[in-house]
Amino acid sequence: MSLIRINTSPQGPVTHNGGAPAGPALRQALSPRTAQGSAGPIIVMVHGYRFLPGDPHHCPHRHILSDHRSHACRKAVSWPRGLGIGEDGRLGLAFGWPARGTIWQAYARAEAAGRDLAQVLAELRRLAPHRPIHALGHSLGARVLLSALAALDSPVLDRVLLLAAADHASHLEAALTSPAGRRARLLHVTSGENGVFDLMLGGLVLGRRWNDAVLGRAGAPDLPELRLDDSRHLAGLCALGFPLAAPDRRICHWSTYLREGAFPLYRALTGPQGAALHAEVTQAIGKPARPARAGWSLPLPWGANASS
Repeated sequence: MSLIRINTSPQGPVTHNGGAPAGPALRQALSPRTAQGSAGPIIVMVHGYRFLPGDPHHCPHRHILSDHRSHACRKAVSWPRGLGIGEDGRLGLAFGWPARGTIWQAYARAEAAGRDLAQVLAELRRLAPHRPIHALGHSLGARVLLSALAALDSPVLDRVLLLAAADHASHLEAALTSPAGRRARLLHVTSGENGVFDLMLGGLVLGRRWNDAVLGRAGAPDLPELRLDDSRHLAGLCALGFPLAAPDRRICHWSTYLREGAFPLYRALTGPQGAALHAEVTQAIGKPARPARAGWSLPLPWGANASS
């Protein structure tokens, strides 16, 4: 499988196995001999909270960022396989960062990790100027991507999928007003199943200003928001040929990638027709509606199972 594994470190971006500087590994993966003239997309994948590269129990490269066919953990669906890495010239880059510790520690590290990721993205663009570069990040991994966008001084990313983003509106604004953010096309995928986590983040972690809403509750006008608990959004996706299963849990932080049918959509959005599909999805879902701030959506009755 065409998959590069890179981690952030105190010395900057390094390879996952061996801890060598990332630059030579990127050059080798994108050399004419290795890439064989491929013009397929490069897809960057960033995990969220509770992972730690190299940890025997919490390494993302053995979990969601692995190319495994099966895993003992039900939440460890393989992102590389779901996104078709290795097929049709697709090259994957799995980016790891230290996301364990308290939520405050991980929130701060996510911004720093984004600056390392910005270096990696800039090198990818230098080495492969004609290949599209897309990105997908879950939870605090979305904050890593927004931090990378804010740090880049030139356009790099094409389409950016933020899954249940754990970040604040002010950080989104900084990303969108950067040279890279002005060109990138973002889509925030969320659901009422994540509502309790949005409330917790908003209550525990302060943003840059007193009324800095978390993205799951901000209704940001410049961020298209696909809600997987909205029947109109699901109907719109189905009409476009992407039927998604209905929610089956009352509380779940991982539904944006565990929901049956989600990865075929993400794979298409990062494919050759992804720009047109992004425009169609954005039109189908309409403008974001500001969620009610008094509570959160409960897609299932109280008797339904919450996720572990």
